Amino acid sequence: MPEMLIPGPSGEIEVRLEPVDKVDSTIELRPVPLAVICHPHPVYGGTMTNKVVHILAAGFRELGARTVRFNFRGVGRSGEEFDNGIGETDDLLAVVAWALARFPASPLWLAGFSFGAWIALKATAQLQPERLVLVAPPVDMYNFSLISEVSVPWMVIQGGEDEIVSAGAVANWVAQRQPAPQFKTLDSAGHFFHGQLNALKDALKSGY
Repeated sequence: MPEMLIPGPSGEIEVRLEPVDKVDSTIELRPVPLAVICHPHPVYGGTMTNKVVHILAAGFRELGARTVRFNFRGVGRSGEEFDNGIGETDDLLAVVAWALARFPASPLWLAGFSFGAWIALKATAQLQPERLVLVAPPVDMYNFSLISEVSVPWMVIQGGEDEIVSAGAVANWVAQRQPAPQFKTLDSAGHFFHGQLNALKDALKSGY
């Protein structure tokens, strides 16, 4: 399905809605989940076409979910400009509201990569997704201590050779969380999972 523009809190938001790859006959009576994925930092080239975001979306569709990717404000055809995580959180809330209005029976799965993981986590207390997935959350770049503890089932995936987000800092942060997430480390993966995208998708799917 091609990209479309939807109303946002400060201008239009560019989104891409993609259907589930296939419906497993054993779960065909269950409402199809809706997975919304947040992209990395807009100032440093992050978009909804980022390869990590793309592979997460592919993994969710293989798990039986519809997926929604979107561009934060100031990216692609989305209006306005970067807002240091405040407006971007509002963008996410608007996208989820739009998607759930289309599919009101769908359980919400929420995910984010890098900066997008921070945004997804910030919105979790309000959105209460059925599942949350954070990939390379930048715990040493933003004040994660101000975010409420997660009360939904969640997973953190981290590259062991991440050159941007400290793998040790993420491991320490995860160890202090209650309830604890599933924590998966891909030892040889860098921040953008070069050569490790299929391993990232497998790690995602293994948690479901």
